[in-house]
Amino acid sequence: MKHIKILFLTILFLFSISLAAQEAAVSGIDTLKVPTLKKEKNLRVIPLPAIGYNPTSGFMIGVAPSLTWTMGNPETTHLSSALATLIYTSKKQFLFTCKSTAFLDGDSWNLMGDWRYFITSQPTFGLGSGPQSAKLVSTGYEYNDNLFSQGIPSDQMMEFDYLRLHETFLKRFGDTRYYAGLGYHLDIHSKIDDQQLRLDTVPPTITSHYAYSEKYGFNPEKYTLSGVSINGLLDSRDNVVNPYSGQYAFLSFRMNPEFLGSSQNSTMLWAEYRHYFILNKERPRHQIACWAYGNFVTSGNVPYMDLPAVGWDQFGRSGRAYTQGRFRGEDLMYAEVEYRFPLMKHNDLLGGVVFVNATTANNPDSKIYLGEYITPAAGIGLRVMVNKKTRANLCLDYAIGMYGSSGFYFGINEAF
Repeated sequence: MKHIKILFLTILFLFSISLAAQEAAVSGIDTLKVPTLKKEKNLRVIPLPAIGYNPTSGFMIGVAPSLTWTMGNPETTHLSSALATLIYTSKKQFLFTCKSTAFLDGDSWNLMGDWRYFITSQPTFGLGSGPQSAKLVSTGYEYNDNLFSQGIPSDQMMEFDYLRLHETFLKRFGDTRYYAGLGYHLDIHSKIDDQQLRLDTVPPTITSHYAYSEKYGFNPEKYTLSGVSINGLLDSRDNVVNPYSGQYAFLSFRMNPEFLGSSQNSTMLWAEYRHYFILNKERPRHQIACWAYGNFVTSGNVPYMDLPAVGWDQFGRSGRAYTQGRFRGEDLMYAEVEYRFPLMKHNDLLGGVVFVNATTANNPDSKIYLGEYITPAAGIGLRVMVNKKTRANLCLDYAIGMYGSSGFYFGINEAF
């Protein structure tokens, strides 16, 4: 079965490459053969079919247009990019996303957007990054009278609707690469169906989601996180689609008060850093890329599905090898290193990557502390550069991790 999946995904990958190349040729985009254009086109669109597979969604089909454009003098204004998806999956999920990074003329403003609407399902595994035996409900939820509920040693499937509207506005300071600004963030989980929850059995089956929601006073069927953020950014990357050099540092402190619609008052901190090292100046595609972030609940209580979790970064690229949300906690830290290299001597059409990542998450209720358990993963990938000017890549990755986790990932643009 695995060999059939590999063959199927390879065929789909090559099919998508062909479609992207044909579309580029028709539209006159500077792509694989880099034709000479009489007039520079500002907006470039790669209307890819979204055909792929990952552990969270299974097989996927839909559309995934990638857009790049410049909103000012290209000598002083970075390339802006957006990636949208409209997808239906073999697990009966409907997924709409639109994620963007836009630079105004002269990079005077940087606008970051993350909009999503999901009718979806996803397993949860409790809180913390330790082995399954350390999870809260694996041996049963313990009541105050020392009695236990029915244990759940496997994943806990949930169905829910999810709306996310995040938009951040950052103003540049003079001629530096530093920005600061405000953002608004709305996350609503509704129609939550905790499928393994059984309250009418003896003993009952209590899920991690229900136990957490009951303990901290959240409605287990719907909750909202709504707030504003204060943000600081350093962005010296030479290209946001596929950086060859530079740094990216982002710090965001989010406040979620009840008067803005949050189910409870809370604050959260996001700290992220990326660095790109060129190994060969003549072939800048030969490089090492590093990425690390931490997401922390700094005060109050946050709804279970809004707690820091792997795979829930802006572009959903962290934690390759693991299903989205596989590790979740009140605090989470993530790190990844990727070695990127060309596969052709005089052409950047084909490239490869080798990567490793690691995640740690805590669970104070089960005395699992940040850094106590670190879960690694590793993988390899193929890259096809479909637009040499914007450096847009088609990506096919395979990763393997702990607890029998593995997965294929198909997409456009680099993971980070």
